[in-house]
Amino acid sequence: MLAKLSDKAFNDKDWIFEIKWDGYRAIADLSRDTPLFYSRNGVSFLSKFDKITQDFGKQKHHMIVDGEVVAYDEQGKPNFQLLQQIGDNPSTALVYQVFDLLWLNGHSTEEIPLIQRKELLKEALIETDSIQYCDHIPEKGIELFAQMKKMKLEGMIAKRADSLYLENSRNSDWLKIKFSKTEEVIICGFTEPRGSRESFGALILGKYSNEKLIYCGHTGTGFNNTSLKELYKRFQKLIIKSSPFENIPKTNMPVTWVKPDLVCEIKYSEITLDGIFRHPVFITIREDKNPEDLKESSFTEKSKEMKSKAVLKKAEINEKEKEITLDKHPVKLTNQNKVYFPKDGITKGDVIEYYQSIARYILPYLKNRPLSLNRFPNGIEEQGFYQKDAGDHIPDWIKTTQVYSESNDKYIDYIYCNDKATLAYLNNLGCIDLNPWNSSLPDLEHPDYLVLDLDPSSKNTFDEVIETALQVNEVLKAIKIKGYCKTSGSTGIHIYIPMGTHYDFDQVKDFAHILMKQVNDKQPKITTLERSLQKRDNKKIYLDYLQNRTGQTLASAYSLRPKPGASVSMPLDWDELKPGLKPTDFNINNALDRIKKKGDLFKPVLGNGIDMMNALELLQNIG
Repeated sequence: MLAKLSDKAFNDKDWIFEIKWDGYRAIADLSRDTPLFYSRNGVSFLSKFDKITQDFGKQKHHMIVDGEVVAYDEQGKPNFQLLQQIGDNPSTALVYQVFDLLWLNGHSTEEIPLIQRKELLKEALIETDSIQYCDHIPEKGIELFAQMKKMKLEGMIAKRADSLYLENSRNSDWLKIKFSKTEEVIICGFTEPRGSRESFGALILGKYSNEKLIYCGHTGTGFNNTSLKELYKRFQKLIIKSSPFENIPKTNMPVTWVKPDLVCEIKYSEITLDGIFRHPVFITIREDKNPEDLKESSFTEKSKEMKSKAVLKKAEINEKEKEITLDKHPVKLTNQNKVYFPKDGITKGDVIEYYQSIARYILPYLKNRPLSLNRFPNGIEEQGFYQKDAGDHIPDWIKTTQVYSESNDKYIDYIYCNDKATLAYLNNLGCIDLNPWNSSLPDLEHPDYLVLDLDPSSKNTFDEVIETALQVNEVLKAIKIKGYCKTSGSTGIHIYIPMGTHYDFDQVKDFAHILMKQVNDKQPKITTLERSLQKRDNKKIYLDYLQNRTGQTLASAYSLRPKPGASVSMPLDWDELKPGLKPTDFNINNALDRIKKKGDLFKPVLGNGIDMMNALELLQNIG
């Protein structure tokens, strides 16, 4: 979650206020055996800040937290330059200031109000010399801001006490209030030096506006001889022949252009009406950020506010967005050329086109089912996020249903998808895969089917998953049940059994547990029922029967998956499950042809359902 820039401090009983740390933003994922620790743009910090990561082992809870890595100078003040030079100064005092909790012991906390998240965090986090809970002051922002100024810190963060955690979102629930005006910009070139100066004269700076790189000023101050030489050396590998700007700025000295790959931080006095920084001073290179991060920055917002309203060319609008009509509903489609699968060159437009082409096949498995939205608005290689609540900004024709959430103690508006228009709307939001509930309206308490999820470890082969799936089928055949299998589209296999809404979730889950026990008894060497990641053998396939609980979701049949190759969760005939089969055999390019050829193999899953009591009796007789 990102903060918007705000002009001045304020007092408000509905807000809390924190120190604005001058460091690297970092997520620590302690939900698994091996921790993850990474920056906003996905760069791993595990080895870079091993002083901190060593203390992850002292944490008792499985959690995902958000915070800032801060380096302190000898006076105990945060110092960003020290943080950048950590390899040269291993004795530097480093602290991970943790200010938010995203997930705790199997449950997302993102939809819990911030003040409650912080209470949970304070209770769950074990503080060490290198990991600290970032406290806050309620209501009195002006007083804290004055104190921060006296201590010569960077500024203050203001947060609504009841705000939810919205990943990849920059909104007015979080505000950053700084003492000096600073901004991140992109280095696009450098000028020849004058007089006795060496290396270069000034940096040519750029910024994104409406997705285009534009000139925003140049700076020749803030350097010393060392930084001039180091930067000049880095630029040599980035030199290009032509300007990265459409409109080339005028300069007093000849310019050498560079690839717009490096982000630097500057301070400045103001921004002109033309969007140019006045009196910019170089501060540092931001190794933790890349140019893509700046596409929705506060500078762009400020520039838009300061400029008079411009009329965009019609061609530019058409290129960026278009409106189509589906099922008599207008659907706005944006950024159709945005690449969602970088290694495969598959765009957002391709994803929307795929789903429209298979709509008649996938919609029956989505109809009237609440959806957990798994969104990748910037493609599969960028951080995705889950969204359950529809929010206030959806079109009025999108269908939703209210479901009470005990964990959040509130009603959540779930979207459900019954038509092509909703399908396109969801894809346009970045929903690459679609994850429906096992039950459907009007009866959400009784699932339409049971799911057996074969979830391999990284050390299992897909052939072992196939072997396990065939063993599941043997168990089912022995009790006269027909199961229906599909690839997960990732690494596993899902086996569905029609239930026809005859049983509630607890009954279905318990029955699934019994079936998985049978499979585990027959294949103890490669399967496990151990739910805990800490205790689970990391060479075994987890037989997950807990997908049969209220609100659990799995990728729908025929859904794309956010994986390289754009694989599809594809229903199979049992005789197709043979060694050598791969999940990527079914993908965005061949799925429709296969479905047309084989028909809808999954159709019986939505049928009348089995007689569970009869199956249990047969199982007892076999035993």
